[in-house]
Amino acid sequence: QYSPDNVAGADGDIDPTEVTFPGCSCLTSSCLPHSCSCLRRGENYSNSCLRAAEEEEGYTRPVFECNAMCQCGESCQNRLVQRGLQLRLEVFKTEKKGWGLRTLQFIAQGSFVCEYAGEVLGFKEARRRIQAQTAKDSNYVIVVREHLHSGGVMETFIDPTYTGNVGRFLNHSCEPNLFMVPVRVDSMVPRLALFAATDISAGEELSYDYSGRFHNPPNSVREQKPSEEDDALRKPCYCGSHTCTSFLPWDSSLFPTP
Repeated sequence: QYSPDNVAGADGDIDPTEVTFPGCSCLTSSCLPHSCSCLRRGENYSNSCLRAAEEEEGYTRPVFECNAMCQCGESCQNRLVQRGLQLRLEVFKTEKKGWGLRTLQFIAQGSFVCEYAGEVLGFKEARRRIQAQTAKDSNYVIVVREHLHSGGVMETFIDPTYTGNVGRFLNHSCEPNLFMVPVRVDSMVPRLALFAATDISAGEELSYDYSGRFHNPPNSVREQKPSEEDDALRKPCYCGSHTCTSFLPWDSSLFPTP
């Protein structure tokens, strides 16, 4: 079933549609960083493109958009991901990777492309679904881990297997042209937004790195090194890039022990 936005999963623990953030009191057509409570961490977008993080920061600034409780208008430049898909994309059949997604128009670097939307699950339900899969089943469950300054880790589990959007057709690449950013609008449940890592030409297949290595500091990614037994269960990678690691990324925390 197609849904442009996240929905509550079968376990019902998390409602991604619930509005829990207070809104800003800006009465301007577009919010300004020095006066908007939603932008107290800095400006998120410039000319409808994600602003690059300052290199000296050494970490990724969280992205909070203006929300349903804000007094600013719909034209506010701090409302981007919530507007949804604005580009012409096409689902197509690839040679080795099953279905894929490509763009029918030029996409500038930093542009929002689409969300990875589906059911928002708790850990137990996500693990149950993973362990119920057979070797022939495609795995759509994504786990996003955000490492906080305090040392804590926030985990988000999204599964578009049964309910989802066009993002479910994106393939992995070891040299991708998209990167994923958790964007928060109405609550702490993030929207998994995909932005263009470079200029993308019309006709190009769209891809991102399932492991999160791309566009993240090396010490923030904790993909486990698989054992020899795990290697037998891993799926080959057909991205064709010069730096291809031969297998799709592996996270053993959700997979059954052989």
